[in-house]
Amino acid sequence: MQQLAYPTLLLVSLLLSSLFLQTTLAGPPTTTAPPTEPAPPRPTKPGPPPTPPMPTKPDPMKGFCDSKCEVRCSNAGMHDRCIKYCGICCQKCKCVPSGTYGNKSECPCYRDKLSSQGRPKCP
Repeated sequence: MQQLAYPTLLLVSLLLSSLFLQTTLAGPPTTTAPPTEPAPPRPTKPGPPPTPPMPTKPDPMKGFCDSKCEVRCSNAGMHDRCIKYCGICCQKCKCVPSGTYGNKSECPCYRDKLSSQGRPKCP
């Protein structure tokens, strides 16, 4: 009798656990609602017309700085970086020293600008 009790107990526990798993995996019972007609579209109110973008004034220094920095950075190893920083300095100082190197005494503002590390900012 004891030989049949263990397999029977095992079989009953397996059945109960499988029933439990089936009900939990199935989730809660759902009911389907009858299909409804879509709601009619709501009338929309016309909003204010979009405003056009504000016209920007052309910067008169841009052409000046572009041409001067192109000359100043013509021999630079990192041309893009030189153009960027030269342009920043030119916009603030309104001048660029002549030549490709040196001559910073011609433009003291350009000469005296420093980076956050304390090195000269302008090429």
